[in-house]
Amino acid sequence: MAPDAWHEVRRTARRTLTVIGLVLATALGLLLVYATRRVLVWILVAVFFAVALNPAVDWMQKHVPRCRRWLATLVVFLAVFALLGGLGALFVVPLVHQGARIADELPRFVEQVQSGDGPIGRLSERYHIVEHVRANAEPLREHVAGLGGPTVAVARGAAITAAAILTIFVLSYLMVLQAPKVTGSLLALLPARRAERVRRLGHECARTITGYLTGNLLISVIAGLGTFIALTVLGVPFAPLIALFVGITDLIPLVGATIGAVVAVLAGFTQSMTAGIVLIVFFVVYQQVENHLLQPVIFARTVKLNPLTVLISILIGVELAGIAGALLAIPVAAMIQIVVRDLWGEHRRHAAAAGGGPDRSADDTGPAGTGRDTAPPDEAGAAGPAGAS
Repeated sequence: MAPDAWHEVRRTARRTLTVIGLVLATALGLLLVYATRRVLVWILVAVFFAVALNPAVDWMQKHVPRCRRWLATLVVFLAVFALLGGLGALFVVPLVHQGARIADELPRFVEQVQSGDGPIGRLSERYHIVEHVRANAEPLREHVAGLGGPTVAVARGAAITAAAILTIFVLSYLMVLQAPKVTGSLLALLPARRAERVRRLGHECARTITGYLTGNLLISVIAGLGTFIALTVLGVPFAPLIALFVGITDLIPLVGATIGAVVAVLAGFTQSMTAGIVLIVFFVVYQQVENHLLQPVIFARTVKLNPLTVLISILIGVELAGIAGALLAIPVAAMIQIVVRDLWGEHRRHAAAAGGGPDRSADDTGPAGTGRDTAPPDEAGAAGPAGAS
């Protein structure tokens, strides 16, 4: 075989082996991601919480005399832990109280069902609940006897959830504690102008995450308070517990408010037909107010996404990571938008510089393409982080 032909065969073999190696490495990487998807979701959630809490730690470290990083981090996380514990108490204490109340009133409910008196008795007569239960007594007894397996699954799920919460809390704490060292080390690897650009983009993304979390929490508080007032005025029982449930489910984008509204409306119908209809009207009106007034006002300066992008991002997030994906979908989409706008502005500046024409991309740049970078074309290199390459 001629030397040239032999070298060509070797080059072809190397290219083939390289392609096979890249394909195998990609497959192994995807398998690793799939196998550790639960832990990766925990890490991603921890990153978001760390980014949201880091400004509070930085503020405390800056404004409190002789406050070291570890002390500021500890104080902020203890405050968050106390807040979460308080919210848990707000849910658990009414649940225990209302559960005891239900147990005390259970004989009266049974009597109403049997006699057909009261709203529960009238509902039982209308839908023939007693007859249905008597006709299916044996299948119901067998179903109750077979609940051992699902109970174990629920207990296992609760244990996994508790482990996830603890892991996310610890990871977030360590991320916030080590944030200056980690970011400093990573930015030190980049040139000064590019490092400043990356720092600016990171600041914009962090502000988006913080704004989304605080705004979503504020909207949920408003939803819970509005529900509590409506239920109290209508005299629906267990109003605090139902309102708290509505506020918590309202944190879930797209479907959370509907889930909470269904529970509240059903509770209203157990009180009276009028209460149920009034609650339907209330939640329809409130959803319009939340979607067209509260969310645009609260998210106007933080998460700037059109409704189609929001819907697509939530659907993808739910498919990838369930409820956690739904919660993180909107800020992730907003950060992708920030990065894409910055890259597009950089591409237009380079294209304008290569063509020798005026740089008209200044209106699309600045922080995340907000149009605040108005440097002339010949000063694009000195315009700050937005002009770094």
